[in-house]
Amino acid sequence: MSSVQNGLRVLPGAAAELAAGAHVRRRRTVTVDVGGVKVGSGHPIVVQSMTNTDTADPHATAEQVAALAAAGSELVRVTVNNEEAAAAVPAMVRLLEQRHVYVPIVGDFHYNGHLLLRQFPETARALAKYRINPGNVGAKRRDENFRTIIECAIEYGKPVRIGVNWGSLDQQLLTELMDE
Repeated sequence: MSSVQNGLRVLPGAAAELAAGAHVRRRRTVTVDVGGVKVGSGHPIVVQSMTNTDTADPHATAEQVAALAAAGSELVRVTVNNEEAAAAVPAMVRLLEQRHVYVPIVGDFHYNGHLLLRQFPETARALAKYRINPGNVGAKRRDENFRTIIECAIEYGKPVRIGVNWGSLDQQLLTELMDE
């Protein structure tokens, strides 16, 4: 929790040290190019935001992406949760280009990403990166569905982020483990 002193926000602990310019030792990682933005390795930390619009509305989503980019977001994530959202992504990207807003768009997929990427190749091309949660890739056919997403990423030259957090855990497996 931060506090305010003399009109300035004061950060606790490590955050305060970072704000004061303390050197942080970073892990060695590979560089990933996300639509022209370099992530990882020795590159600066990148700000990513996520829209809360219905991606099926390309105008509202483009408006919010533009606002996020203007506020300093270097990557913007949108949910691609159904056919309507997937179909709208290319139009949203074109609207951004018409406004001269060039920010890489990350598609956040749950459960049906393997189907949407195959059914909407223009969307697969328009996105700069795909984000998936391994627990949400398709129940009993998870390996085949995951393979399809990776094949699309290879075909279109896109990086994939595999989310590893509470939401990415297989809920059926969690239930079984909690019952033991």
